[in-house]
Amino acid sequence: MQRSLDKKLAAVRANPHSTREFILADAKDADMAFGVRAPGPRSYLAKHGARPAQFSPEVWTREEYGYRNLPEFLDIIREVTHQGLVDIMLMSAYVNEQLTIKEGLFQNSHVTPACRANDTTDVWAVRHGCYTREPSQPFRSASIDHIQCGEIECDRNGDIPGANLGLYSVTFVNELEQDREALLWYKAFREEAERKGFRHFLEVFDPNVNSGIAPEKLGEFINDNIIRTLAAVPESGRPQFLKIVYHGPKAMEELAQYDPKLVVGILGGSAGTTYDAFKLIHDAQKYGARVALYGRKINNAEHQLAFIEMLRLITDGKVAPEEAVRAYHGVLQAKGIKPHRSLAEDLQQTDQAMSYDGSAQRRSTAEIRNNPLAKPQLATAGKPTPTGDWPKLANGLPDFENMSSAQRLAYDAARLK
Repeated sequence: MQRSLDKKLAAVRANPHSTREFILADAKDADMAFGVRAPGPRSYLAKHGARPAQFSPEVWTREEYGYRNLPEFLDIIREVTHQGLVDIMLMSAYVNEQLTIKEGLFQNSHVTPACRANDTTDVWAVRHGCYTREPSQPFRSASIDHIQCGEIECDRNGDIPGANLGLYSVTFVNELEQDREALLWYKAFREEAERKGFRHFLEVFDPNVNSGIAPEKLGEFINDNIIRTLAAVPESGRPQFLKIVYHGPKAMEELAQYDPKLVVGILGGSAGTTYDAFKLIHDAQKYGARVALYGRKINNAEHQLAFIEMLRLITDGKVAPEEAVRAYHGVLQAKGIKPHRSLAEDLQQTDQAMSYDGSAQRRSTAEIRNNPLAKPQLATAGKPTPTGDWPKLANGLPDFENMSSAQRLAYDAARLK
């Protein structure tokens, strides 16, 4: 069966300015970042003991823990794959082995299996950890052979039973040695991937620490780094597409128009409101993006299949973001599912943090060596810390990693006062 990804990539490259083809990926690779929390929280329904007559496996039925377990997570991946509205299912190497290699889930599906091929330290978002506050360091847990065939060395004389597409991420922090090291690791991966016939797409995160670059200029910094990085890479080693933070119309149009063969995609970031998710994909597509990879935005939805269906209707141009939010709430009501927020609240656009750990708008103040622009500036230095109803660290400072959008807004309002 022809993969929809290959068909759409060919259409986008042939007609980048006129086609409505849009690639949608479900990023179910968060076990390489969040650990136990990766499958997502149990549903409101299970928590309160109310269930509809028929329910998706995403409705959690056990009370011992606050998060789904791995078998339930695999059931959701199966369900989304069978629905057939996404083009890519992104997984960890272990989940890929279980579903792609052993189970053959994607053999008769147009959905392309993919794996996270590296896990830089800025995605080590474990509970009580502080790794994401340090400048990102390159690291790879998965090997290409393990992704392709589940063994230390693949026999490439026959078919590849596993995934043959991987996500490789790079985080530029605007410090020479840090960024040079990240590019050396990417170069080594790229060359190995080309030798082994392994395709990849490139994710470029915003700096996860204070880079000294003003937020409104980050789009230019990222765009220039992408083009500079790929300028020396021939087609045989280039990524299939990009995955970046959406920095607004100007930055997206600048990158999308530069090279029609360079397909640009966006990452979803933290969950936020339903309108945040729908508005983001609508605006990014309008200004040149042709791919979206949503992880927590899908995984934390009250009903993942309905949420994905709305994303597809938006990219197909059939509904607007506001209309999609109302329709989504209608589906929840019809299924007897209590939404996380009221319709009025879910129609609000909130301040979205776009780093992997959800703290991009409040960068770490870790010092980067030899960067004259990045001077540590503690928001609380010399000032009283606002007090209020939001999570706090043991030292009394605000715990941004565990704040909800509403709590972040409340903290900002208190701080500004």
